[in-house]
Amino acid sequence: MSRDVIRYIRSCSVCAMSSTPRQLPAGKLKLVPVPRRPWSSLGIDFVTDLPESEGNTCVLVVVDHFSKACKLIPLPGLPTALETAEHLFSHVFRNFGLPEDIVSDRGPQFISRVWKAFLHLLGVTVKLSSGYHPQTNGQTEQKIQELGRYLWVYCQEDQHSWNRFLTWAEYAQNSLRQSTTGLTPFHCIFGYQPPLFPWTREPSDIPAVDYWFRARERVWDSAHIHLQCAIWRHKAFADARCAATPFTVERQINKVTYRLHLPPRYRIHPSFHVSLLKPFSPATPDTPEPQEPPPPTVVVSNGVALLHYCT
Repeated sequence: MSRDVIRYIRSCSVCAMSSTPRQLPAGKLKLVPVPRRPWSSLGIDFVTDLPESEGNTCVLVVVDHFSKACKLIPLPGLPTALETAEHLFSHVFRNFGLPEDIVSDRGPQFISRVWKAFLHLLGVTVKLSSGYHPQTNGQTEQKIQELGRYLWVYCQEDQHSWNRFLTWAEYAQNSLRQSTTGLTPFHCIFGYQPPLFPWTREPSDIPAVDYWFRARERVWDSAHIHLQCAIWRHKAFADARCAATPFTVERQINKVTYRLHLPPRYRIHPSFHVSLLKPFSPATPDTPEPQEPPPPTVVVSNGVALLHYCT
C-alpha cells in the first residue's frame, strides 16, 4: 500500500511542478579549459534598460577569462548580431587579436545565423550557455554585478550621468587584484601595473627585448597556475553541494547539460542544466491516473482580472 501511495504521488504532475525541491541540485561542476594566454577566451553580455546617458542606454560587457580584464562599451541600444561583431572588432580584436572562443547566453544576437557564420569564418568557437543557467557565463555576470555596484555609488544623485563614469569603472576593474591569478588584469596582460595618476618620475633604461618577453611569459605562467588551482577549488566546493543525476532524458550534450523534447509552442531552447531537472514518474496500471492540473485562480488587482497558474 505505501509503495502504491508513493508511486501515485510521484506521478502527480501538479505535485512535481509546485513542490519545493528539498534535495541538493543535480549536476557536478563541469570544468572549462584554462586559457593559455590573455584574450583567447572571452565572455560577453549586455547590461540593458539603463537611464539614457549621452545618448546611450546599454553596455556591452566583454570579459577576458585569463586575466579577468573587462571592456565596457556604451551603446545607444541593443545592437544586431553584425553590429555586435563590429563593436568587438573596434574595441577588442584590434587591440588584442582574435580569441579562440566566445561564451555568451542565448540572446537573439548570439543565436543568429549571422553571428555564428561570422565567427566561424574567423575561426572563433561559439559557446552558448544552457537555458536558464547563467552560471555558464558566470565571470561576465559577476563583472556586471560589480559594474552595477560601482555605478550605484557614483550615480545615485544623477542616474543619467553613468556614461561619464564608465571609463573609470573599467579602469578600476582592471586595476583590481584578482584572487585567482594574484595579479591585476593590467599586470597580467602588460607585465606592469599602470599608475592611477600620471607620474613625473624620469624613465629608466629600456630593457632588452628578450627580457621583455621572458617577463611576460613568467607573468602568464604564474597566472595560469593560479587559475588552475582556483578552478579546482571552486569545483570541489560546488560538487560538495550537488547530487547525482538519477534520470535520463532525450540526449546528453555534455556531463551537465541535457536536451529535452519540448513542444514547438514553448519557443524556448531545449538544452538545460541538470540542476533545473528532476525525475517524473508516470502513472502505472496499479495506480489511478493523477488528476489534471487545477484551473487558474482569478485574482483581481486594481479592477483587472489576472489569471494565476499554479506551476
